[in-house]
Amino acid sequence: MANLVNLEAVSKSYGVKPLLDGVSLGIAAGQRIGVVGLNGGGKTTLLEVLSGLSEPDSGRVSHVRDLRMAVVTQRTELPDGSTVGDVVLERYGAEHEWAADARVRSIVDGLGITAIGLDTPTANLSGGERRRVSLAAALTGELDLIVLDEPTNHLDVEGVRWLADHLLARKVAVVVVTHDRWFLDTVATLTWEVANGRVEQYEGGYADWIFARAERARLAATAEEKRQNLARKELAWLRRGPQARSSKPRYRVEAAEALIADVPPPRDSVELQAFAKRRLGKTVLELEDTTYRVGERTLLDHVTWRIGPGDRIGLVGVNGSGKTSLLKLLGGDVEASTGRRIEGKTVALAHLRQELDDLPGDLRVLQAIEQVAGRVVFGKQEMTASQLGEKLGFPAARQWTPVGDLSGGERRRLQLCRLLMAEPNVLLLDEPTNDLDIDTLQQLEDLLDGWPGTMVVVSHDRYLVERVCDTIVALFGDGRITHLPGGIEEYLNRRALAKEPAAAAAPTAAKAEAKKSAADLRAAQKELGRLERKLDQLHAKEEKLHASLLAAATDPAKLMELNAELKGVQGEIEDVEGRWLETSELLE
Repeated sequence: MANLVNLEAVSKSYGVKPLLDGVSLGIAAGQRIGVVGLNGGGKTTLLEVLSGLSEPDSGRVSHVRDLRMAVVTQRTELPDGSTVGDVVLERYGAEHEWAADARVRSIVDGLGITAIGLDTPTANLSGGERRRVSLAAALTGELDLIVLDEPTNHLDVEGVRWLADHLLARKVAVVVVTHDRWFLDTVATLTWEVANGRVEQYEGGYADWIFARAERARLAATAEEKRQNLARKELAWLRRGPQARSSKPRYRVEAAEALIADVPPPRDSVELQAFAKRRLGKTVLELEDTTYRVGERTLLDHVTWRIGPGDRIGLVGVNGSGKTSLLKLLGGDVEASTGRRIEGKTVALAHLRQELDDLPGDLRVLQAIEQVAGRVVFGKQEMTASQLGEKLGFPAARQWTPVGDLSGGERRRLQLCRLLMAEPNVLLLDEPTNDLDIDTLQQLEDLLDGWPGTMVVVSHDRYLVERVCDTIVALFGDGRITHLPGGIEEYLNRRALAKEPAAAAAPTAAKAEAKKSAADLRAAQKELGRLERKLDQLHAKEEKLHASLLAAATDPAKLMELNAELKGVQGEIEDVEGRWLETSELLE
């Protein structure tokens, strides 16, 4: 079957810099392609050229006849005088037409369009809402190819998972630029890396791509030593974490284990927490019997929350649940309705806001960083202002760019550099990954891995939250801050349960109450014990299989057999753990 799109020897330059240099590639029906690369490296240019939004300087771009394609860029232009419904549902003449289509209803609900309001004028929308409306409008059509540029930037964790599930369920080709590594690994069957005017192609998603980078760095020996170490460290985290992070069957377990044999864990949590206690003492930030209202909505209702030295907390919730407001309350930018905020005497707090703070436009990048400090220490690591700038995406040549000439993404990175140079011991980070490419994200995570302080992070990037945070809490709109031992997956499961129709939920709740008879509670306790014994057996079996995998490193056939058995055991563990949680909740 012919490709949907073909690029033949395509070149494209802006100024003297060639972003695409003789690129030839194709997009086949049903392929899902993730596009990665440094900021400014040509990712968006590639999307614009292959979709026909921009003409190449040379070469040829061809589309199959009658190609049905939707393109959602970062530039959202909505018709003047339109409403949300006009844009999203323009293909439908009446409400009953789209309401009868389950896929369209799923899009409207999954992207939060219902919450925005179909009658809302588009002129009144925020930037994030405009992006979601454009994305919803594109997805409602019958398509052969969807081209998306950073679609996850204004989605919460739940929205990111919905979009991934939606794209997986549709028989449609996808080309997506994204720095969201969980999304990339879940959706992509092929990864394109845009660098130095070329496009390198890799089978699989993020886990496969990072393996290839680590292997390439090993073969290159001393070349790009910094990137080599980061790639191996990231690979180690992928291999040691939940199986879902590296579940591709193509993943070469034995080669990966050899690459990371001498790589230490991302951080020594015990040592960092001890260091944090020496810097911070016992009291860091506390909210005591706090009630906090935003307009008519009660965000916190008589909540007591104590954040201690060395705590690394990820805060999740749907868009509009109050995550940013809670960070402002923690930072002392706003006051609670009742209760009090307590801040330790030794706290040096830094708050990265979504809004861009005023930056010294008359200075150059390096001068703006050095204005805060010349050197900074992260745990055992000391670096100069220039070295920190390079880690966060400002190579030496770019450090002499006037601040006034920086793009929005570069200004945000500079804001982060200045914040870290002040050597705070408490960090409040509100969507720190926005406008960062994957390489810069890895550098940021490497810094935060060894950062010896207290941290509260709001981010839709699952990889970052799971990598740098030890605890996950959520805002569910019930006036409480809920601790989630099961992390983000538990949050998503709870949200899915909360979405069940009220009519179905009511009898379920009644049945749950009815079950709490003495006999049923005794039965539940007995079941809980049985499940715990089963988990012990399964975990022991899992450990044996891991040992067998290491022993069979030179036998590919045996490896495949053992790996399949391991996945079965891990699936059974997940199932038993789910039943254990349900039984525990019944006993509470």
